[in-house]
Amino acid sequence: MVRPTSRVSKVLMTGPLAPFADAYALELKHRCYTSLTSVNQLRQVARLSNWLEVRRLGVAELTGERVEEFLAFQRGAGRHRAQWSRPGLLCLLDVLHRLGLAAKEPVRVGSPTDVLLDSFERYLLAERGLAVGTARGYVCQAARFLAGLSPSGLADVTAADVTRAVLRESGAVSVSATQNFVAGLRALLRFCFVEGLMHVDLSRAALPVTGRRRSALPQGITRAEARALLQSCDRRSALGRRDYALIITLLRLGLRRSEVAALHIDDIDWRASELTVVGKGARQDRLPLPADVGEAIASYLRRGRPASDRREVFLHARAPFRPIAAGTVSSTVRRACRRAGVAEVGSHRLRHTVACEMVAVGVPLVEIAQVLRHHSLQTTAAYARVDLDRLRLVSAPWPEGARR
Repeated sequence: MVRPTSRVSKVLMTGPLAPFADAYALELKHRCYTSLTSVNQLRQVARLSNWLEVRRLGVAELTGERVEEFLAFQRGAGRHRAQWSRPGLLCLLDVLHRLGLAAKEPVRVGSPTDVLLDSFERYLLAERGLAVGTARGYVCQAARFLAGLSPSGLADVTAADVTRAVLRESGAVSVSATQNFVAGLRALLRFCFVEGLMHVDLSRAALPVTGRRRSALPQGITRAEARALLQSCDRRSALGRRDYALIITLLRLGLRRSEVAALHIDDIDWRASELTVVGKGARQDRLPLPADVGEAIASYLRRGRPASDRREVFLHARAPFRPIAAGTVSSTVRRACRRAGVAEVGSHRLRHTVACEMVAVGVPLVEIAQVLRHHSLQTTAAYARVDLDRLRLVSAPWPEGARR
Protein backbone atom coordinates (compact mmCIF):
# COMPACT_ATOMS: atom_id res chain seq x y z
CA MET A 1 0.00 0.00 0.00
CA VAL A 2 1.42 3.37 -1.05
CA ARG A 3 1.31 5.99 1.68
CA PRO A 4 0.10 9.47 0.70
CA THR A 5 2.89 11.99 0.27
CA SER A 6 3.03 14.51 3.09
CA ARG A 7 3.54 18.21 2.33
CA VAL A 8 5.83 18.32 5.37
CA SER A 9 9.14 16.78 4.42
CA LYS A 10 12.76 16.98 5.47
CA VAL A 11 14.70 19.88 3.97
CA LEU A 12 18.10 19.13 2.50
CA MET A 13 20.49 21.98 3.18
CA THR A 14 24.03 22.58 2.00
CA GLY A 15 26.39 25.50 2.35
CA PRO A 16 27.61 27.47 5.38
CA LEU A 17 24.25 27.42 7.19
CA ALA A 18 23.72 23.66 7.05
CA PRO A 19 25.32 22.93 10.48
CA PHE A 20 22.80 25.23 12.16
CA ALA A 21 19.63 23.87 10.57
CA ASP A 22 18.66 21.84 13.66
CA ALA A 23 19.15 24.79 16.03
CA TYR A 24 17.05 26.95 13.73
CA ALA A 25 14.30 24.33 13.55
CA LEU A 26 14.19 24.14 17.37
CA GLU A 27 13.87 27.93 17.59
CA LEU A 28 10.96 27.88 15.11
CA LYS A 29 9.26 25.23 17.23
CA HIS A 30 9.86 27.33 20.36
CA ARG A 31 8.20 30.28 18.62
CA CYS A 32 5.14 28.11 17.87
CA TYR A 33 5.51 27.91 14.08
CA THR A 34 3.47 25.08 12.58
CA SER A 35 5.26 22.12 11.00
CA LEU A 36 4.41 23.23 7.46
CA THR A 37 5.47 26.84 8.08
CA SER A 38 8.71 25.64 9.66
CA VAL A 39 9.51 23.62 6.56
CA ASN A 40 8.90 26.67 4.37
CA GLN A 41 11.20 28.73 6.59
CA LEU A 42 13.88 26.04 6.42
CA ARG A 43 13.61 25.97 2.63
CA GLN A 44 14.18 29.70 2.56
CA VAL A 45 17.27 29.35 4.77
CA ALA A 46 18.50 26.61 2.43
CA ARG A 47 18.23 29.07 -0.46
CA LEU A 48 20.06 31.66 1.65
CA SER A 49 22.83 29.16 2.40
CA ASN A 50 23.29 28.45 -1.33
CA TRP A 51 23.25 32.20 -2.02
CA LEU A 52 26.03 32.74 0.52
CA GLU A 53 28.04 29.82 -0.87
CA VAL A 54 27.89 31.17 -4.43
CA ARG A 55 29.15 34.54 -3.21
CA ARG A 56 31.82 32.87 -1.06
CA LEU A 57 30.43 34.38 2.12
CA GLY A 58 30.50 32.70 5.51
CA VAL A 59 28.25 32.77 8.55
CA ALA A 60 30.45 35.45 10.13
CA GLU A 61 29.56 37.81 7.27
CA LEU A 62 25.78 37.38 7.58
CA THR A 63 24.25 40.67 8.77
CA GLY A 64 20.92 42.42 8.52
CA GLU A 65 22.13 44.15 5.37
CA ARG A 66 22.98 40.77 3.82
CA VAL A 67 19.48 39.58 4.67
CA GLU A 68 17.98 42.57 2.85
CA GLU A 69 20.23 41.85 -0.16
CA PHE A 70 19.00 38.26 -0.21
CA LEU A 71 15.35 39.34 0.03
CA ALA A 72 15.90 41.71 -2.90
CA PHE A 73 17.49 38.80 -4.79
CA GLN A 74 14.45 36.62 -4.13
CA ARG A 75 12.06 39.33 -5.27
CA GLY A 76 14.16 39.90 -8.39
CA ALA A 77 14.09 36.17 -9.12
CA GLY A 78 10.29 36.34 -9.20
CA ARG A 79 9.64 34.31 -6.08
CA HIS A 80 6.13 34.74 -4.72
CA ARG A 81 5.69 36.67 -1.49
CA ALA A 82 4.64 33.46 0.27
CA GLN A 83 8.09 31.98 -0.47
CA TRP A 84 10.11 34.60 1.41
CA SER A 85 9.81 35.89 4.95
CA ARG A 86 11.85 38.60 6.64
CA PRO A 87 10.77 37.53 10.18
CA GLY A 88 12.00 34.01 9.46
CA LEU A 89 15.44 35.26 8.46
CA LEU A 90 15.63 37.61 11.43
CA CYS A 91 14.86 34.58 13.60
CA LEU A 92 17.89 32.88 12.02
CA LEU A 93 20.05 35.89 12.91
CA ASP A 94 18.84 35.63 16.51
CA VAL A 95 19.95 31.99 16.62
CA LEU A 96 23.36 32.77 15.16
CA HIS A 97 23.88 35.75 17.49
CA ARG A 98 23.02 33.56 20.46
CA LEU A 99 25.64 31.06 19.30
CA GLY A 100 28.15 33.90 18.89
CA LEU A 101 28.59 33.23 15.17
CA ALA A 102 26.83 35.99 13.24
CA ALA A 103 28.60 39.22 12.49
CA LYS A 104 27.89 42.17 14.73
CA GLU A 105 26.10 45.02 13.09
CA PRO A 106 28.49 47.86 12.29
CA VAL A 107 28.35 50.69 14.81
CA ARG A 108 27.59 53.91 13.03
CA VAL A 109 29.00 57.10 14.48
CA GLY A 110 26.35 59.74 14.04
CA SER A 111 26.81 63.40 13.29
CA PRO A 112 26.19 66.00 16.02
CA THR A 113 22.71 66.50 14.58
CA ASP A 114 21.98 62.75 14.82
CA VAL A 115 23.18 62.71 18.44
CA LEU A 116 20.94 65.69 19.23
CA LEU A 117 17.90 64.07 17.60
CA ASP A 118 18.52 60.80 19.46
CA SER A 119 18.66 62.68 22.78
CA PHE A 120 15.53 64.61 21.80
CA GLU A 121 13.64 61.39 21.07
CA ARG A 122 14.66 59.86 24.42
CA TYR A 123 13.46 63.05 26.13
CA LEU A 124 10.08 62.85 24.39
CA LEU A 125 9.60 59.21 25.35
CA ALA A 126 10.96 59.31 28.91
CA GLU A 127 10.21 62.83 30.14
CA ARG A 128 7.18 63.81 28.09
CA GLY A 129 5.68 60.33 27.94
CA LEU A 130 4.71 60.61 24.27
CA ALA A 131 3.69 57.64 22.19
CA VAL A 132 6.40 56.21 19.95
CA GLY A 133 4.67 57.34 16.76
CA THR A 134 4.17 60.88 18.06
CA ALA A 135 7.79 61.10 19.21
CA ARG A 136 9.06 59.99 15.83
CA GLY A 137 6.88 62.58 14.13
CA TYR A 138 8.31 65.32 16.36
CA VAL A 139 11.85 64.15 15.60
CA CYS A 140 11.17 64.33 11.86
CA GLN A 141 9.85 67.89 12.21
CA ALA A 142 12.88 68.81 14.33
CA ALA A 143 15.19 67.41 11.67
CA ARG A 144 13.52 69.61 9.06
CA PHE A 145 14.14 72.68 11.19
CA LEU A 146 17.76 71.79 11.92
CA ALA A 147 18.44 71.16 8.23
CA GLY A 148 17.51 74.76 7.46
CA LEU A 149 19.86 76.33 9.99
CA SER A 150 23.12 78.05 9.23
CA PRO A 151 26.41 76.20 9.86
CA SER A 152 26.69 77.87 13.28
CA GLY A 153 23.72 75.75 14.39
CA LEU A 154 21.59 76.35 17.46
CA ALA A 155 23.93 78.80 19.13
CA ASP A 156 22.83 81.77 17.04
CA VAL A 157 19.13 80.91 16.56
CA THR A 158 16.79 83.88 17.10
CA ALA A 159 13.05 84.34 17.25
CA ALA A 160 13.20 85.66 13.69
CA ASP A 161 14.78 82.37 12.55
CA VAL A 162 11.96 80.44 14.16
CA THR A 163 9.33 82.65 12.52
CA ARG A 164 10.98 82.31 9.11
CA ALA A 165 11.05 78.51 9.48
CA VAL A 166 7.32 78.41 10.23
CA LEU A 167 6.52 80.74 7.33
CA ARG A 168 8.70 78.68 4.99
CA GLU A 169 6.92 75.51 6.04
CA SER A 170 3.44 77.04 5.76
CA GLY A 171 4.15 78.05 2.18
CA ALA A 172 5.10 74.54 1.16
CA VAL A 173 2.66 72.20 2.96
CA SER A 174 -0.93 72.09 4.18
CA VAL A 175 -2.28 73.76 7.31
CA SER A 176 -2.39 70.48 9.28
CA ALA A 177 1.18 69.61 8.25
CA THR A 178 2.34 73.07 9.34
CA GLN A 179 0.61 72.60 12.69
CA ASN A 180 2.51 69.34 13.16
CA PHE A 181 5.74 71.14 12.28
CA VAL A 182 5.05 73.83 14.88
CA ALA A 183 4.31 71.21 17.54
CA GLY A 184 7.58 69.39 16.89
CA LEU A 185 9.52 72.65 16.67
CA ARG A 186 8.18 73.89 20.01
CA ALA A 187 9.11 70.62 21.69
CA LEU A 188 12.64 70.82 20.23
CA LEU A 189 13.15 74.42 21.37
CA ARG A 190 11.97 73.61 24.90
CA PHE A 191 14.30 70.61 24.99
CA CYS A 192 17.28 72.68 23.85
CA PHE A 193 16.56 75.29 26.51
CA VAL A 194 16.23 72.68 29.27
CA GLU A 195 19.48 71.01 28.17
CA GLY A 196 21.33 74.33 28.12
CA LEU A 197 21.92 74.24 24.37
CA MET A 198 20.09 77.56 24.04
CA HIS A 199 20.18 80.46 26.50
CA VAL A 200 16.62 81.60 25.76
CA ASP A 201 13.40 79.57 25.53
CA LEU A 202 12.24 80.36 21.99
CA SER A 203 9.37 77.86 21.96
CA ARG A 204 6.79 80.66 22.14
CA ALA A 205 8.27 82.23 19.03
CA ALA A 206 6.73 79.37 17.05
CA LEU A 207 3.28 80.94 16.80
CA PRO A 208 0.25 78.66 16.39
CA VAL A 209 -1.07 78.12 12.88
CA THR A 210 -4.80 78.19 12.26
CA GLY A 211 -6.77 77.40 9.17
CA ARG A 212 -10.39 77.43 8.23
CA ARG A 213 -11.82 73.99 8.01
CA ARG A 214 -15.29 72.57 8.29
CA SER A 215 -15.88 71.13 11.73
CA ALA A 216 -18.11 68.12 11.26
CA LEU A 217 -20.25 66.63 13.99
CA PRO A 218 -18.69 63.65 15.79
CA GLN A 219 -20.28 60.53 14.34
CA GLY A 220 -20.75 57.09 15.77
CA ILE A 221 -22.42 53.99 14.42
CA THR A 222 -25.94 52.79 15.16
CA ARG A 223 -26.75 50.02 17.63
CA ALA A 224 -27.80 47.79 14.75
CA GLU A 225 -24.43 48.30 13.08
CA ALA A 226 -22.63 47.62 16.37
CA ARG A 227 -24.54 44.33 16.75
CA ALA A 228 -23.70 43.44 13.16
CA LEU A 229 -19.98 43.98 13.80
CA LEU A 230 -20.04 41.69 16.83
CA GLN A 231 -22.14 39.04 15.09
CA SER A 232 -19.73 38.97 12.15
CA CYS A 233 -17.01 37.50 14.40
CA ASP A 234 -16.94 33.69 14.23
CA ARG A 235 -16.54 32.91 17.91
CA ARG A 236 -16.02 29.23 17.13
CA SER A 237 -12.49 30.08 15.94
CA ALA A 238 -9.56 31.51 17.86
CA LEU A 239 -9.31 34.53 15.55
CA GLY A 240 -13.04 35.18 15.86
CA ARG A 241 -12.85 35.16 19.67
CA ARG A 242 -9.96 37.62 19.54
CA ASP A 243 -11.78 39.95 17.14
CA TYR A 244 -14.98 39.77 19.20
CA ALA A 245 -13.14 40.62 22.44
CA LEU A 246 -11.28 43.46 20.74
CA ILE A 247 -14.37 45.04 19.15
CA ILE A 248 -16.59 44.78 22.22
CA THR A 249 -13.82 46.40 24.28
CA LEU A 250 -13.82 49.33 21.85
CA LEU A 251 -17.61 49.58 21.82
CA ARG A 252 -18.11 49.43 25.57
CA LEU A 253 -15.08 51.31 26.91
CA GLY A 254 -14.22 53.73 24.10
CA LEU A 255 -10.50 53.00 24.21
CA ARG A 256 -8.06 54.30 21.65
CA ARG A 257 -6.55 51.73 19.32
CA SER A 258 -3.09 52.15 20.90
CA GLU A 259 -4.60 51.55 24.35
CA VAL A 260 -6.20 48.29 23.20
CA ALA A 261 -2.97 47.09 21.61
CA ALA A 262 -1.02 47.91 24.80
CA LEU A 263 -3.49 46.24 27.16
CA HIS A 264 -1.73 43.75 29.48
CA ILE A 265 -3.14 40.80 31.36
CA ASP A 266 -1.83 42.39 34.56
CA ASP A 267 -3.98 45.46 33.85
CA ILE A 268 -7.15 43.46 34.53
CA ASP A 269 -8.33 43.12 38.13
CA TRP A 270 -10.84 40.29 37.79
CA ARG A 271 -11.95 40.37 41.44
CA ALA A 272 -12.62 44.10 41.48
CA SER A 273 -13.95 44.09 37.88
CA GLU A 274 -11.63 46.94 36.96
CA LEU A 275 -9.30 47.68 34.10
CA THR A 276 -6.20 49.89 34.19
CA VAL A 277 -5.73 51.80 30.94
CA VAL A 278 -2.39 53.39 30.05
CA GLY A 279 -3.20 56.31 27.76
CA LYS A 280 -1.53 59.36 26.31
CA GLY A 281 1.39 60.78 28.25
CA ALA A 282 1.67 57.51 30.22
CA ARG A 283 -1.50 58.51 32.07
CA GLN A 284 -3.08 55.62 33.98
CA ASP A 285 -6.81 55.39 34.67
CA ARG A 286 -8.92 52.70 36.27
CA LEU A 287 -12.19 51.92 34.51
CA PRO A 288 -14.97 49.53 35.50
CA LEU A 289 -14.83 46.31 33.50
CA PRO A 290 -18.29 45.53 32.06
CA ALA A 291 -19.38 41.94 32.44
CA ASP A 292 -19.72 41.28 28.69
CA VAL A 293 -16.25 42.69 28.04
CA GLY A 294 -14.73 40.60 30.83
CA GLU A 295 -16.45 37.45 29.55
CA ALA A 296 -15.23 38.06 25.99
CA ILE A 297 -11.62 38.64 27.09
CA ALA A 298 -11.71 35.60 29.41
CA SER A 299 -13.07 33.42 26.59
CA TYR A 300 -10.26 34.58 24.31
CA LEU A 301 -7.61 34.00 26.98
CA ARG A 302 -8.86 30.48 27.70
CA ARG A 303 -9.69 29.22 24.20
CA GLY A 304 -8.26 31.58 21.62
CA ARG A 305 -5.02 33.19 22.73
CA PRO A 306 -1.88 31.31 21.62
CA ALA A 307 0.39 29.91 24.32
CA SER A 308 2.98 32.62 24.96
CA ASP A 309 4.96 34.17 27.77
CA ARG A 310 4.03 37.66 26.53
CA ARG A 311 1.81 39.62 28.93
CA GLU A 312 -0.07 41.63 26.28
CA VAL A 313 -3.67 40.49 26.00
CA PHE A 314 -4.07 40.50 22.22
CA LEU A 315 -1.54 38.57 20.11
CA HIS A 316 -1.22 37.79 16.43
CA ALA A 317 -3.20 34.75 15.38
CA ARG A 318 -0.27 33.29 13.43
CA ALA A 319 3.29 32.56 14.49
CA PRO A 320 5.40 34.28 15.59
CA PHE A 321 2.86 35.26 18.25
CA ARG A 322 3.85 38.87 18.80
CA PRO A 323 1.59 41.50 20.38
CA ILE A 324 -0.67 43.21 17.87
CA ALA A 325 0.07 46.76 16.76
CA ALA A 326 -2.33 49.69 16.86
CA GLY A 327 -2.83 49.34 13.12
CA THR A 328 -4.08 45.78 13.62
CA VAL A 329 -6.88 47.12 15.82
CA SER A 330 -8.07 49.39 13.01
CA SER A 331 -7.77 46.70 10.36
CA THR A 332 -9.74 44.30 12.56
CA VAL A 333 -12.63 46.77 12.76
CA ARG A 334 -12.54 47.36 9.01
CA ARG A 335 -12.59 43.62 8.27
CA ALA A 336 -15.58 43.24 10.57
CA CYS A 337 -17.36 46.05 8.70
CA ARG A 338 -16.83 44.26 5.39
CA ARG A 339 -18.08 40.98 6.82
CA ALA A 340 -21.14 42.66 8.32
CA GLY A 341 -21.94 44.57 5.14
CA VAL A 342 -21.91 48.00 6.81
CA ALA A 343 -20.07 51.17 5.85
CA GLU A 344 -16.36 50.74 6.55
CA VAL A 345 -15.14 52.74 9.57
CA GLY A 346 -12.01 52.87 11.66
CA SER A 347 -11.59 52.02 15.32
CA HIS A 348 -11.85 55.69 16.41
CA ARG A 349 -15.44 55.78 15.14
CA LEU A 350 -16.30 53.24 17.84
CA ARG A 351 -14.84 55.65 20.42
CA HIS A 352 -17.15 58.34 19.03
CA THR A 353 -20.01 55.84 19.35
CA VAL A 354 -19.46 55.48 23.11
CA ALA A 355 -19.47 59.27 23.58
CA CYS A 356 -22.54 59.83 21.39
CA GLU A 357 -24.52 57.16 23.26
CA MET A 358 -23.68 58.80 26.59
CA VAL A 359 -24.74 62.21 25.25
CA ALA A 360 -28.02 60.70 24.03
CA VAL A 361 -28.97 59.45 27.51
CA GLY A 362 -28.05 62.72 29.20
CA VAL A 363 -24.67 61.90 30.78
CA PRO A 364 -22.92 65.17 31.82
CA LEU A 365 -19.88 66.20 29.78
CA VAL A 366 -17.66 66.00 32.86
CA GLU A 367 -18.44 62.30 33.25
CA ILE A 368 -17.98 61.68 29.51
CA ALA A 369 -14.55 63.32 29.77
CA GLN A 370 -13.69 60.96 32.63
CA VAL A 371 -14.68 57.89 30.62
CA LEU A 372 -12.81 59.01 27.51
CA ARG A 373 -9.91 60.26 29.67
CA HIS A 374 -9.63 63.63 27.96
CA HIS A 375 -7.03 65.99 29.40
CA SER A 376 -9.21 69.01 28.63
CA LEU A 377 -12.96 69.44 28.88
CA GLN A 378 -12.78 71.49 25.67
CA THR A 379 -12.07 68.27 23.78
CA THR A 380 -15.20 66.68 25.19
CA ALA A 381 -17.27 69.79 24.47
CA ALA A 382 -17.31 68.84 20.78
CA TYR A 383 -19.78 66.08 21.62
CA ALA A 384 -22.26 68.59 23.02
CA ARG A 385 -23.12 69.51 19.41
CA VAL A 386 -24.39 65.98 18.83
CA ASP A 387 -27.49 66.58 21.03
CA LEU A 388 -29.38 68.67 18.49
CA ASP A 389 -32.64 68.62 20.51
CA ARG A 390 -30.98 70.36 23.47
CA LEU A 391 -29.23 72.82 21.19
CA ARG A 392 -32.60 73.85 19.76
CA LEU A 393 -33.83 74.69 23.27
CA VAL A 394 -31.01 77.17 23.88
CA SER A 395 -30.92 78.68 20.41
CA ALA A 396 -32.48 82.11 19.89
CA PRO A 397 -35.56 82.28 17.64
CA TRP A 398 -35.02 83.54 14.12
CA PRO A 399 -36.11 87.22 13.86
CA GLU A 400 -39.39 87.78 12.08
CA GLY A 401 -38.95 89.33 8.67
CA ALA A 402 -35.22 88.65 8.59
CA ARG A 403 -33.71 87.35 5.37
CA ARG A 404 -32.89 83.66 5.49
